[in-house]
Amino acid sequence: MATPLAPERFDELQEALKDVVDPELGVNVVDLGLIYDLGWDDENDALVINMTLTSAGCPLTDVIEDETAQALDGHVERFRINWVWMPPWGPERMTDDGKDMMRAIGFQI
Repeated sequence: MATPLAPERFDELQEALKDVVDPELGVNVVDLGLIYDLGWDDENDALVINMTLTSAGCPLTDVIEDETAQALDGHVERFRINWVWMPPWGPERMTDDGKDMMRAIGFQI
């Protein structure tokens, strides 16, 4: 079970994760609202990322995992993505910046 991060650490890691871009939409996973929670696994000394995708059948999880590793390099030594599907993702989870980015590439939000 993951323990909550200190607010400053949460913000630092969330900011780093903005470098992870959904390969199909071209918008980062934070502003898309794909990151549900960040916590720390004390037993394994690793960041736990509770994350979803815009669709459960996305074939690009490996790409997202690789980008996550690059984005977190220098911030954490280990991480684990816990892929979650409930609650399902919806556009209401997006940040205002994410909605603006989606509109800029032609989506109606």
